Amino acid sequence: MPCIFCEIINKEKPTEIIHENDNFIVIKDIKPSAPVHLLVIPKKHIDSVAHLTPKDEGLMGEMILTAQKVAQEKNLNSYRLRINTGKGAGQIVDHLHMHIFSW
Repeated sequence: MPCIFCEIINKEKPTEIIHENDNFIVIKDIKPSAPVHLLVIPKKHIDSVAHLTPKDEGLMGEMILTAQKVAQEKNLNSYRLRINTGKGAGQIVDHLHMHIFSW
């Protein structure tokens, strides 16, 4: 089954892009559970945190810094970051991503 996030990254599926850099894309969640609910998605396809390798260590740090930059751009004074790993933890799309929530 095709990866919806890879389709968005490859511009095969139209989506409003909130932020983009060399390694990440940030979009709005299509089913938000907070007034601000964004997704930070690595352009490199990795199924989940469970599939990270030591080579991905820098990517995770950059993911957090990307979330911080977007939060600053959106003037979010407080926010929550969350990564779900596996279906039982609420991961719906098998492509690593970080949620940014703000109320």
